[in-house]
Amino acid sequence: MASNDSSYLPFMKMHGLGNDFVVVDERGITPRVDADVAVAMADRHRGVGFDQLAVLSDTADADVHLTFWNSDGSLSAACGNATRCIARHLMDTEGGDALTITTARGTLYAKDFGDGVTSVNMGHPQLDWADVPLAEVMDTLMLPIAGNPTATGMGNPHCTFFVDDAEAIDLAQRGAEIEHHPLYPERTNVQFASLLGPDHLRMRVWERGVGVTLASGSSSCATAVAAARRGLTGRDVTIELDGGTLQISWRDDGVWMTGPTAHVFDGMWRLT
Repeated sequence: MASNDSSYLPFMKMHGLGNDFVVVDERGITPRVDADVAVAMADRHRGVGFDQLAVLSDTADADVHLTFWNSDGSLSAACGNATRCIARHLMDTEGGDALTITTARGTLYAKDFGDGVTSVNMGHPQLDWADVPLAEVMDTLMLPIAGNPTATGMGNPHCTFFVDDAEAIDLAQRGAEIEHHPLYPERTNVQFASLLGPDHLRMRVWERGVGVTLASGSSSCATAVAAARRGLTGRDVTIELDGGTLQISWRDDGVWMTGPTAHVFDGMWRLT
């Protein structure tokens, strides 16, 4: 991904269960990614196309720091699938079987789970209304929104609905409505989940600043936490998303997410 021409930006295209990313390594170079670059690259017709853009940078506090841009040019504090993809790439190319990663969400830990599968600890869920955040004091377990969803913070806000059939939901319409609900001053990711069996959920995702996505790591973590809090599952949950399957485990040290990753291609983006 090296280039001596500053008019070109080297990047990788990666995905976790179809939740796709552009990854830019800015370690040791002058930062070149901003909101305008993110929006241009995100265009699926005239750009590269992605759900999130992740930027690697140097830090003295961990192996790497990650910054996440949504496709609309807004910043996100967390992106679980991108974190897992990048951790896999760094372990494969730079060695080791564990990493420490800093993000706006805080310090995250990743490890090799074997057979090319990667686990990331996404940290402790934020369960208090002020930490999600919500606009006013309330119990996050049952929000006063039709359908009584649960609010969870995973470094970004989430609103999880438990329904009889997640497939029957008009995700594009409902997701767009709930993203901008006045109870969520910073907007929210939206999930619709249905119980398939013991500790087994089907879940579909609308991502804040992105739209419908095939998968979302932080949304999967939030949904697993919400399901356990409501007594629908235990703390070890299999989640079936449009793009595939993730294993989520809510432990004493945080919420661990485990699943596959894919490195699709490398490319060069012309900046000027």
